[in-house]
Amino acid sequence: MWTDSLGNVATLEGDASVAALNDFVEGFIASEARAVNILVAATHDPSPIVQACAAAVHMFAESADAPANARPFLDRAIAEVGRCTPRERRFMYAVAAWVQGDIPRAIALHEEQAHEFPRDLASLKLGHYHLFNRGDSPGMLRIALAALPAAGDVPYLHGMLAFAWEQCHLLAEAEAAATKAITMTRREPWSHHALAHVMLTQGRIREGHAFLQDVSDTWTGLNSFMVTHNWWHQALFALELEDHAEVLELYDRRVWGVAKEYSQDQVNAVSLLARLELAGVDIGERWQDVASYLASRLQDHVMPFLDMQYLYGLARAGRPEADTLMRNIESHAATAPEHSRAAWQRVCVPASRGLLAHARGDYARAIDGLGQALPRLLEIGGSHAQRDLFAQVWLDSMIRAGQFVGAQNVLAQQVLSQPESARLKRQSAQVYAALGLDSVFAKSLRWS
Repeated sequence: MWTDSLGNVATLEGDASVAALNDFVEGFIASEARAVNILVAATHDPSPIVQACAAAVHMFAESADAPANARPFLDRAIAEVGRCTPRERRFMYAVAAWVQGDIPRAIALHEEQAHEFPRDLASLKLGHYHLFNRGDSPGMLRIALAALPAAGDVPYLHGMLAFAWEQCHLLAEAEAAATKAITMTRREPWSHHALAHVMLTQGRIREGHAFLQDVSDTWTGLNSFMVTHNWWHQALFALELEDHAEVLELYDRRVWGVAKEYSQDQVNAVSLLARLELAGVDIGERWQDVASYLASRLQDHVMPFLDMQYLYGLARAGRPEADTLMRNIESHAATAPEHSRAAWQRVCVPASRGLLAHARGDYARAIDGLGQALPRLLEIGGSHAQRDLFAQVWLDSMIRAGQFVGAQNVLAQQVLSQPESARLKRQSAQVYAALGLDSVFAKSLRWS
């Protein structure tokens, strides 16, 4: 028997696998690229925990063929199940449930693990991934708090807590947890990410921009999602300040191009290009490059949150595959697993129709489709900041359709919570002018 770096007992073939297992455990919770090193160990170590971790790595591809690629590893793990510990067995079964599409079962197993083996933080992080994708931020908070008494010495747990607190709109607690993690180790990108969320939500735009710039020197050796997503957050701050040149530079140098075939890098690109266009920026031919990678996603249907952005990117590029993906989304929604059917049918389908309509200039249909979905958008997963793209598309549709009364109602509230946002003030000035209320806007918001 061996132990991983967090003190969890591990059943391995020999000493050679210990480093690879620790690369997975530490790399996964620290968002580092070395987590994939477990794949090499899996070629010579049939131990269930090694094989289950390798299967998880394949599932993170978030593609239609990911389950098929993961199954051989799970088959090898199950064949050796008699030799593993209860902790390893539960982790293996949780990954198996994921591969089988039984996400509620996977979540239940990860929650059990958080209580019985609270230092299995790789299991906890994987539970967070599933809960986040279902919009269950209270669940994220619950399982992280369960691990806190036994694993409070690990900075990455405080980073997980910070993001869970933030997604529950408990911002003071989120900032405290992120600050604690960063105090323990400055190189904690998930805490940087959580704190960026807090600052964006609270309208601390300049502070957030400066903070991310300051810690960005630590973003080395990370997986492509973490490094591109943190730069994506930096781009959001720059976009609110209307520094469009910086946003375009970040897009070209930091956000797009690290792993163009990866789902999360693709949605970062789609989201940032869309926001730039909504802000009136000419992005040139950038949609075409992204769409060339999105065209392979027509049958994925891993998560509605992903499909919606693939669709919008294809449509903005003028690709005919957008219509194919829209039909495929509708077909998949009709037969989706019961646990996700409502999210696909009641949220993804109308929102997708709205996104497709907006991309093609049919703003009335965009308002209808997105308007139906917005109250339930939480169900598709993604963070508040990520889902805000769809609200921005809806708002843009109202402005373009001349529905200035509705647009004013939305913008007035947003400007109050984001007083540093030059983007929102510019949009508001346009709307108030259309309503014949220029002087009211200038006086009430001290804007001229």
